[in-house]
Amino acid sequence: MRRSVREGMVGFSVIAAVVAFAGTMLWLRGERAFSKTWSVTADFEDAGGLAVRSPVTYRGIMVGNVSDIKVTPQAVRVSIQISEDDLQLTLPVQATVASASLLGGDSQVALSSLGPPLKKDAPMPKSARCKGQGVLCEGATIQGSEAPSIATITNSLQEILEQVKKEDLVPKLVGSTQQFDATLTDIQKLSNQLTIDLARAAPTISNLNEATAQAASASRHINNVVSAFDNPTTMTDLKQTVSNARSLTATFDEVGGDVEKLTADPQFMAAVRSVTIGLGQFFNELYPASTPDVTKP
Repeated sequence: MRRSVREGMVGFSVIAAVVAFAGTMLWLRGERAFSKTWSVTADFEDAGGLAVRSPVTYRGIMVGNVSDIKVTPQAVRVSIQISEDDLQLTLPVQATVASASLLGGDSQVALSSLGPPLKKDAPMPKSARCKGQGVLCEGATIQGSEAPSIATITNSLQEILEQVKKEDLVPKLVGSTQQFDATLTDIQKLSNQLTIDLARAAPTISNLNEATAQAASASRHINNVVSAFDNPTTMTDLKQTVSNARSLTATFDEVGGDVEKLTADPQFMAAVRSVTIGLGQFFNELYPASTPDVTKP
């Protein structure tokens, strides 16, 4: 009986050790026996520095790790295991290989959702109705890209410099700069000449303005005269004035004929002379030319 108990305890100990060892191995591989994980695949053109068990983050929070990496002729296929079963990512989703810092460090996969916010009743990633709902579902494949780093920036800059050297852009740029300076000088000369011409034309412009003002004033007077002539009352007055002038002219003609008759009469002219002589003598008597001095004895 004691032997059976002892053998049973040994057997349970071995089983517990095996289970513990298996659990430890699964934990080291990033797997959890009681967690509801789900996986997706990301294709990268270059996954430099990425390795199995590299962390996977979303908005800076670790949500999973890399479970497998396969190199194919088309791309580097990375299997991503996400440990958050309620993580809902709106499509499209992009995976980026980035270093822990710009200066380098362990690589990681950063997930980013580029779509609009999800509805409240959006399905979970492992739901049977997930596909076609605009949510990243289990087993989906997303496009991967490489984040900028010192190396990629340096390589890009080197390519740009080589292209500049190949196209001989620096001498062309220098020539263009010289041509631009010459053009700017010509523009400045033209501007100065325009300023001088405007200064010379200022008196002429002033005279033109005065002539325009005078013409406008004359035009207003002409309009007033025309308006006056268009007035029926003015036309009636003009007609009456013309008629009166004709009558006065006829009267002057008659008086002139009478005067001519009187001047032709000798007796009338003698009477006029007598009246004139008498008036002269009368004024001489009233106002003598010299007055006697009464103070003398």
